[in-house]
Amino acid sequence: QVQLVESGGGLVQAGGSLRLSCAASGRTFSTYTMGWFRQAPGKEREFVAVISGGPGNTVYGDSVKGRFTISRDNSKNTLYLQMNSLKPEDTAVYYCATTTTRAILTSPTWYNYWGQGTQVTVSS
Repeated sequence: QVQLVESGGGLVQAGGSLRLSCAASGRTFSTYTMGWFRQAPGKEREFVAVISGGPGNTVYGDSVKGRFTISRDNSKNTLYLQMNSLKPEDTAVYYCATTTTRAILTSPTWYNYWGQGTQVTVSS
């Protein structure tokens, strides 16, 4: 019933920027927490950023803090991830996800619905 579609990934040089988008449908967008995660080949899925439902509080993973910004546009049912000062180690498939709560949750196990992912590749 919930569909999430990521877009905006691509190839960028180190130090560059990308903005990822996640279009959501099938539920009341503004009331539930949403997050971004990433997964590189051979590695576990890693927490990137989360924005809570309701007040829209945000939390970031240590590796992206100060470089990435999560936001949401409730009128467009869209979640964003602005990525600046990209590094080669940011290379991964990026996924958006949503929970059934309004709490700040950083573990991927708490997220119920996932998009298919969008590839981000950062060259050195």
